[in-house]
Amino acid sequence: MRLWSLHPQYLDPQGLVALWREGLLARAVLRGETRGYLAHPQLERFRAQRSPAAAIGSYLLDVQAQAQARGYRFDRSKLGSVRRHQPIPVTAGQLEYEWAHLMRKLSVRNIELYERWRSIAAPQCHPLFQVVPGGVEPWERVHAAVRVVP
Repeated sequence: MRLWSLHPQYLDPQGLVALWREGLLARAVLRGETRGYLAHPQLERFRAQRSPAAAIGSYLLDVQAQAQARGYRFDRSKLGSVRRHQPIPVTAGQLEYEWAHLMRKLSVRNIELYERWRSIAAPQCHPLFQVVPGGVEPWERVHAAVRVVP
């Protein structure tokens, strides 16, 4: 499960579809509707919110908006009533790590998007998040193959 801190505009079609599905799964976990993925580290920042389900709902609202802007038909009704959640902090180091991770994926999976995005030094974060100073988040499972270039 990968709930990107990056703005969903950077994702390729496969990444956006995966994010939607994984976000819906995360929502089910946070609402106690499934037994799987209960201890998944990607959920920690949502669990830290007063209303985890509301936070993930707001997150998914922006994913659905990005899909709609691309002409995809992600079913908005799956979200029910959603209100904007207050910004959740994400560290600059986490964004850098995720950017390197995404660039690695795109270099293999979608070279056109890789070429389009690779010169961006400071990518935008998902609208739910607000960038704060710091390294990679403690909940992130860092993979050796993903190198953050200073």
